[in-house]
Amino acid sequence: MSVSVGLAGVILSGLVGTLIGSIGGYVGGRLDGALMRLTDVFLAFPGILLAIALVAVLGPALEHVVLALVTIGWVGYARLVRGQVLQLREQEFVVAARSQGMRPSRVLVRHILPNVLPILVVQASLGMAAAILAEASLSFLGLGIQPPTSSWGAMINAGRSHLLDAPHLTLFPGLAILATVMGLNFLGDGLVDRLDPHGRSRGVDRGRLA
Repeated sequence: MSVSVGLAGVILSGLVGTLIGSIGGYVGGRLDGALMRLTDVFLAFPGILLAIALVAVLGPALEHVVLALVTIGWVGYARLVRGQVLQLREQEFVVAARSQGMRPSRVLVRHILPNVLPILVVQASLGMAAAILAEASLSFLGLGIQPPTSSWGAMINAGRSHLLDAPHLTLFPGLAILATVMGLNFLGDGLVDRLDPHGRSRGVDRGRLA
């Protein structure tokens, strides 16, 4: 369930962040300024504290955890996509498409976003690791997925009182989180080299938990 929630959070965060970042980067002007100020507002709050506050207000539930992950996760995608769109919109193939009278939405979908996709894949692999950690943290605090649905964070919390007589109750969920997060980070590092050999992905955000 932790992986499923993390995947849902990453997909929705990517969609929201890509939409905001692509519109701001392509349109520019006051709209871009307003959208970037909005991202600055979210960046001003520590990510995990914002997630805790949101779930505490809405109540512990699966959909509320996903909403919290999206709330703290979309900013990284928006900033990354905006930076790439600002560069790509001045390229000759984009200028040629605009000169032919192609609508802005079609230019974004057909010519710009396909070139941003490799970097988004890298960001998603690293962002999922951060989302799993955030979900585990919320569940450990009792604000995430509720029993009888299983969650690594909730399992660690339940096993705290048995650390001396049954340490495996806490050890194995912790090792599962460690292995999954490390594997996703290694995957992200490998994707940087495979999909972006020229180093354009250096601006990827490795997750906003603090």
